[in-house]
Amino acid sequence: MDSERTTLHRYYIWANKFRTHFDRIASSPAATDPNSPIWFASESGLFLSYWYAALYVVVEGWQESKFHDPEIDSLLTSPNVKHLKRFRHGVCHFQPKYLDERFLEIARSPASAEWVRALNVAFGRFFLEP
Repeated sequence: MDSERTTLHRYYIWANKFRTHFDRIASSPAATDPNSPIWFASESGLFLSYWYAALYVVVEGWQESKFHDPEIDSLLTSPNVKHLKRFRHGVCHFQPKYLDERFLEIARSPASAEWVRALNVAFGRFFLEP
């Protein structure tokens, strides 16, 4: 068994668990506008923020371990990788400004939500392959 792959898979499982919680909550009427400062304090904001932060850890591990997959490698050429990294830093390191730029960059990036989902799905596929 490839130990780095297994270890990275664990990080993916953690990230994906935040995604499943976000999807469950975001589909309810309680989900609010992500442009609202209040949204970040909501359950939707909490789970999305930690999903994105944890997904960047998977990206970081992917790059460090020098894994390759055509679909994932293509997705990782996006400028959204940089935005996701900065978002992760915003989540995991105290930012004195409530709506710090690190949180807003990825939201302003065209089709970033679709990109994050595509990356999440591609990682899931990779880890399920033999």
